[in-house]
Amino acid sequence: MNALTMDVEDYFQVAAFSSKIDFDDWGKTYPVRVEESTTRALEIFSEHNAKATFFILGWVAEAYPSLVQRIANEGHEIASHGYAHQKANTQSRQEFKNDVYRSKAFIEDLTGQEIKGYRAPSFSIDTSNEWAFDVLYELGFRYSSSTYPVKHDHYGAPTWPRFKHTRPEGIIELPIPTSQFGGKSIPIGGGGFFRLYPYWLSRLLIRQFMTETGQPYSFYFHPWEIDHLQPKVSGVPLKSQLRHYLNLKLMEGRLKKLLTDFQWGTMRQVYKLD
Repeated sequence: MNALTMDVEDYFQVAAFSSKIDFDDWGKTYPVRVEESTTRALEIFSEHNAKATFFILGWVAEAYPSLVQRIANEGHEIASHGYAHQKANTQSRQEFKNDVYRSKAFIEDLTGQEIKGYRAPSFSIDTSNEWAFDVLYELGFRYSSSTYPVKHDHYGAPTWPRFKHTRPEGIIELPIPTSQFGGKSIPIGGGGFFRLYPYWLSRLLIRQFMTETGQPYSFYFHPWEIDHLQPKVSGVPLKSQLRHYLNLKLMEGRLKKLLTDFQWGTMRQVYKLD
């Protein structure tokens, strides 16, 4: 069984659009669509008997508490994606702590469940802010899935471990999966790369990862990736537009194939974190 995860945020909240859309404008300038797209994901998961870990943005949880309660009631794992989708490596230690605490406390009060997992926006824990693991431990998290051991212009810690490991701070880290080609790590964890690669290639890479490493595979995506009717955000760099809108119309079909071809559970189930 592999781990299915979703980073619950809306299309206008992605880091690539932050230079165009201020936090204070969330839900005002552009229509909110995260409830509808996340509900669609829940329906797809139910159709395929798949359970998932939902890394939920605190802003979304406050705006749509009934959505969070539905996720929990349907047997999925609730985890934290912070509150305001600010990159952890752009925050001070106290700013990071305040952001993560606000999200964790609200969602725990809402669901009555302890939040054990955290994922940093844009995988933004790296060599510049390893203190973030200390903060997560202080706040009572058991695990994180916040590192991507690849070289990328927006994130990455290419020299860090590729597989599950316990950090010196006491946090279990579950890196996003990669494959090795020519001595380099290739991203295969989902998101934009899943939309970029043809599905047959993604399936091959996932099977190779499982066979060659003996490790569970984990997949991530966002609700806006199955929402090809979302409004277009203008005035952002061409590269960001290409990455964001690439193959959105194909994503739901590919997701259904993925859920059919492999077995899926939550992070806590797959990595035995209870």
